[in-house]
Formats: sequence, C-alpha cells, structure tokens
Amino acid sequence: MKIGVLGLGFMGSTHLQGIEGIPDAQLVAVMDGDPKRLSGDLSGIQGNLGGPGRKLDFSGVARYGSVEEILADASVEAVDICLPTHLHAPIAIQALQAGKHVLVEKPMALSGADADRMSAEAAKSGRVLMVAHVLRFLEPYRELTRLVKGRLGAVRSCLFRRRTAVPTWGPWEFDKAKSGGGVYDLLIHDVDMALSLFGVPTAISATGHEAMAEGVDMITSEFHYPDIGSVTITGGWHHVGKYPFSMEYTVVAEKGVVEFSSAGHPATVYWSDGSSEALAASDADPYQREIEHFVACCRMGTQPEAGAPADSALAVTAGLAMVEARSRRGDKIPFGLAAGSA
Repeated sequence: MKIGVLGLGFMGSTHLQGIEGIPDAQLVAVMDGDPKRLSGDLSGIQGNLGGPGRKLDFSGVARYGSVEEILADASVEAVDICLPTHLHAPIAIQALQAGKHVLVEKPMALSGADADRMSAEAAKSGRVLMVAHVLRFLEPYRELTRLVKGRLGAVRSCLFRRRTAVPTWGPWEFDKAKSGGGVYDLLIHDVDMALSLFGVPTAISATGHEAMAEGVDMITSEFHYPDIGSVTITGGWHHVGKYPFSMEYTVVAEKGVVEFSSAGHPATVYWSDGSSEALAASDADPYQREIEHFVACCRMGTQPEAGAPADSALAVTAGLAMVEARSRRGDKIPFGLAAGSA
C-alpha cells in the first residue's frame, strides 16, 4: 500500500515511524507547508509522548506543499491525515473524492454533521475511512477490553483519567473553532474507549473549568448507564510547562478490579478471591498496529474493526455533549435514544 502523509508535526512524525515498520506499507509522498519539515528535518518537533523529532531521508519520497498536489499524485493509494482537527473533514472528503483510502487522526471532526458527511462520502466512494483511535491498539486497553468482554463480570464502576500540560505543537490547539478545545481533543480517546466497552449512555453530565488562554481546560464527566454505578472520564490540560502526560483507568467489576497507570502501575487485575494477575504487556508500537490494521482493511476491502466511521462519529457527538454538559454545571444531558425521545 502506497501511502502519503499529510502534516509533518508531532502526530505526522509519529505515524511516519509506524509506517517504517510495516512491510506492506510504503511511504511515497509527504505534504506540509513548512519547507524545513519537507526537507526531512523534524528535529524541532516535540509532543507529549516520546522523545524529540528526528531527521529523515525524504530523497526517495515525493514532497508537496499543498493538499491538491498530493491528492493529484496517482501513485498515492492512501493518505494518512495528521493535520489540525478543523481540516480533518474537508480534506478527508476531498481525498475520498480523489479515490484515496483515508486514515485520519482523532478527533474525526468538529461536529456530528461533519462526521456524517465523511462517513457518507466513504460509503459513496467505496474507499476505506478509518479514524486513528490509538487506544484500541495500546496493550493495557486491549487487555481491559478482553476482561470487560469476558472474565471480569458485570461492571460496577469505571474511571478513565488523562491529563497533560498544554501541548506546544501549534497555536490552533487554543482556538476552539479549530481544535474543539483541549478537553475534547485530549479526552476523545477515553470517550471512544467508554463507548466501545459499554455502548451508548442514556445521559451525560459534567463539571470542570475552562481557561484556555491560561492553559487550563479540565473536566470530570459522568456517562450514565442504567446498569453501571458510574463511568467517569476526567482530566485535561493542567497549565503550561513540565507537568507530565499520564493516562490511567480503574474498573471495579463483579469478579475483581483492573487498574493501570502510565505513571508506573502496569495493568493488573485484582480478583475477588484475593489473588492478582499482571496483564499481558507488549513493546509493540500501537501507532504501527493501527496503521497495519488500516493497510489490511484497504487491501481486503473491509471496514475497520477499530476506528470505524460510525463508531468514531458517535465519539464526536458524545465528546461534544460532554463539553456542553460542563457548561451546565452538573445537569444531565439526555443522550442516545434518550435524547431522541426528549
């Protein structure tokens, strides 16, 4: 599969590294508006995960300064869109119309209507559209999914937490019209995971504080389900500076508790009989895993099992409802079928 990467910032450079390890994937083109990055010099890139950027050899890769140029390249079979969120929908639709398969970074879009338009265009074009919800490919969350779907029994409560200092990869993050806001952009990971594990909530409530100009955007939200005591998604931006990124979960269920923290607690299940079990760990690159899944879907002409358009569109609407609920200071917002009947 011949792939073109659009956007050579933090996520673009991360995806480039993933593509390098996939025998069935070949990087044939890159697109960015920065000549330095197009030269292969990504050394100035720094995100909230991993080390500093690298210098890459793009001598055998077509280099373009515009979306139109890379989409006109007939050798490009699929595009990997790692651009600011407000560009996801229009460029994904443009790429699908150009006959390209599309992998697009999360969040899928800034509105449910845009997400629906992307899904409709993918169906019309007959091409694969996948959203890069990387938690689906990260081992501690894969293990959690296996347990919740299997041995753990009925879930009593669930907590997802994710927080970081304000990212520094672009001023567009501070513009809600372009990013959707820090909470939406960051916690969309956990929204997607909650929906994949538990389905559609009947209502969403939230409290928190937003002061984006100061680098603060925090939330504690509840997804309400009739048979689960609480599903909490919490975290956000915690000022500018050296505050470290971390993510974690705690799930209390009928047969035990499973817990993980990237800050030093490996995924472990504590069974109700008093025993404990370290869950399977892996050094596999989750970004490489998700791109491998995308490439396999393109080759076989099948829909993705993770990052499917319908699931990703639901995460968009639920994430935006979560932020809207925060503005109502704890009031429940009907969601799913409850919203439709309200």
